[in-house]
Amino acid sequence: MLHFIIRQKTGLELAKELLKLRSDIPIILCTGYSEHIKEDKAKGNGGVIYTYSEPGKGSTLKVFLPAFERHLKPEDRIEIPIPTGTESILFIDDEPAIVNMGNQILETLGYDVVTKASSIEALEYFMAQPDKVDLVITDLTMPKMTGEVLANELIRVRPDIPVILCTGFSARMDEKKAMDMGIRAFVSKPILKREIAETIRAVLDG
Repeated sequence: MLHFIIRQKTGLELAKELLKLRSDIPIILCTGYSEHIKEDKAKGNGGVIYTYSEPGKGSTLKVFLPAFERHLKPEDRIEIPIPTGTESILFIDDEPAIVNMGNQILETLGYDVVTKASSIEALEYFMAQPDKVDLVITDLTMPKMTGEVLANELIRVRPDIPVILCTGFSARMDEKKAMDMGIRAFVSKPILKREIAETIRAVLDG
C-alpha cells in the first residue's frame, strides 16, 4: 500500500500568493467545520483518501493506494519445432515393446515405418526391396545377428543406405570403426522423440 501525505496551505495564505501573481483575480474564502474529517474512497484505484481540515491551520490529505506491482511478462521461450519427414524407415529391435514404441514415435513424425523384431527378417525384407527403404534404424545387441553385422550386410547390398545404430547403456562398440563401415549416427536408449527426429534429419539431409 502506497501512502501519500499532502499538506495544503490555508485559504488565506493561498489567496495572498494568488494576489501577488494577479491582483485583479476575484477570490472567495470558504470556511469549513472545525476538526472536520472527511473520508472519500478512491474507487477507481482501489484506494482510500482521508482529509483533515482545521481553521487557521489548513488541510491534510492522506492518500492510500494499492502498491502497483509490475508483472514483467517472461520472454516467450522459442520452442524449436521437432523436425518431421515422409521417408520410408526400417526399424529393427528384438524387444517388442521397443519396436512398438519406435513405430509410434516415427509414425507421429510422419514417416512410413516398417518394423521388424528380428535382424534376420529385417535383412530378408531389405534384400527383397532395397530401393524402397530410405533409412535403417537398428538395435546393436540382438540375437543371431547383431546390429553391427546387420548394418554391414545392408551396406554391402546397398552402399548408400544410411544406418542409425541404437545402443544401450551397457553396449560397447568402436564408433570410429562403425563410421568407417558406413554407419551414419548413434542414438542412445531409451529413444527420445526429439533426439531421434533431429538425428534422422541430420542423416538424411546431411
